[in-house]
Amino acid sequence: MIRRYAAVFRLTLAAADAVLALLVVWGAVTFRSGQASARPLDVSTSLPDTSLAIAVFVGIWIAVLWMHGLYRSRARLTNRGEVMVVLRATLVQIVITLSLLYLFKLPDVSRLLLIVVFPALAVAAIGIRIAIREILVLARDHGRNVRYMLVLGANTRAKAFADLVESHAELGLVVIGHLRADAADTGGTPVRPVLGMIDDLEEILHTQIVDEVAICLPFSMEELIEQAAFLCEQEGKVVRMPLAPVERVLTAGRLETIDGVGVYSLANGPDRAVSLLFKRLLDIAGSALLLVVLSPLLALLAVLVKSDSPGPALFRQERVGLHGRSFQVLKFRSMCSDAEEQLEQLSEHNQIRGHAFKLDQDPRTTRVGRFLRRCSLDELPQLWNVLRGEMSLVGPRPPLPSEVANYDVWHRRRLSMKPGMTGLWQVDGRNEQEFDRWVETDLEYIDSWSLWLDFKIMARTVPAVLAGTGR
Repeated sequence: MIRRYAAVFRLTLAAADAVLALLVVWGAVTFRSGQASARPLDVSTSLPDTSLAIAVFVGIWIAVLWMHGLYRSRARLTNRGEVMVVLRATLVQIVITLSLLYLFKLPDVSRLLLIVVFPALAVAAIGIRIAIREILVLARDHGRNVRYMLVLGANTRAKAFADLVESHAELGLVVIGHLRADAADTGGTPVRPVLGMIDDLEEILHTQIVDEVAICLPFSMEELIEQAAFLCEQEGKVVRMPLAPVERVLTAGRLETIDGVGVYSLANGPDRAVSLLFKRLLDIAGSALLLVVLSPLLALLAVLVKSDSPGPALFRQERVGLHGRSFQVLKFRSMCSDAEEQLEQLSEHNQIRGHAFKLDQDPRTTRVGRFLRRCSLDELPQLWNVLRGEMSLVGPRPPLPSEVANYDVWHRRRLSMKPGMTGLWQVDGRNEQEFDRWVETDLEYIDSWSLWLDFKIMARTVPAVLAGTGR
């Protein structure tokens, strides 16, 4: 299975199985005792450490499920087939448990407890798999946990690969359409829209949200495949090539499978799925905690902004996020209410060379706004954007749509990572006036990203803010 998604899926499923197994044991013990107040670890007077015994029991259960392939994609399993595999795993768990009880001479462990636990484990394992996949389907159908794929090629092979990808809800991939290589590149009545020809690839990447590109062109078009892969690499798109024998892919790509179909993957950006999952969990926990802790300060700043000048306390502005997704960024208003209308006449005074705008002595800034910007307090409401998943605590700054429209192709790779409240540029080059250097710093962050780097950037952000070098 595609590693990027398989790792997260397996980790989520294993965590759910472990939690359910613990709940099953607790529930079985409570059932045996006949009262809700029973101590959940009181299962045997002969166990030297009951908590350790339960942990070992749950660990063995997870290992047994793993050995039976129940953390793989449900590639070749029907619902009935998966039920049978879970039942076989349960039988193995019974044999292992009874063998250990005999080996360690623990005869007083309740047999009634075991009779309740094992069927409950099987039901829980089957139920959680059905529930998770249904949740993933529902989330994908409602535009949650979705990544969008463009398929190059409209032949039978391309359509079959698109069907295969969308048949796995756990991947969260939605095929937006196909691009034809030529007039002969077709495989009957299209199920999905044909968005144009291969020559339109760059335009499609710039006008639609595309996270991944599947190249399913005829193998004879090797030069065209190479050109498309190179453009996608420049723009930070993940490239998938089913059964592609292209020389460059063999040296730079990674072989993966979906239902036994070989796929070469070129990940042009952070692709450590588990680390990215923890990055998101850190964003959720960090932003939620900070919103609660800083709520008195946020309320005070809102009052100061309102009392200083007419207009709302919060300023909303459209920005461009991951792979072109647009969202409304939140900030405390630091300028007069008609600041947007004045921007054009101030553009000739721009201090940045390139596709961004900065003016140190901006006449539109209010008195309170100057203080907020100097201390970067105006950006605190973006914690809500982080909580919603539109931004991250650390990442490239979110650009304006008008800026992105003028990007060179290589600039667009900075959109391959979720924008952040702070980033490497903010701590290394806040006063840099060359836009290309900003982008180079962002790409350096993307290419060397790790959770440790995020922690270091957050730690360095604090003194940078306290120094009052905000803009």
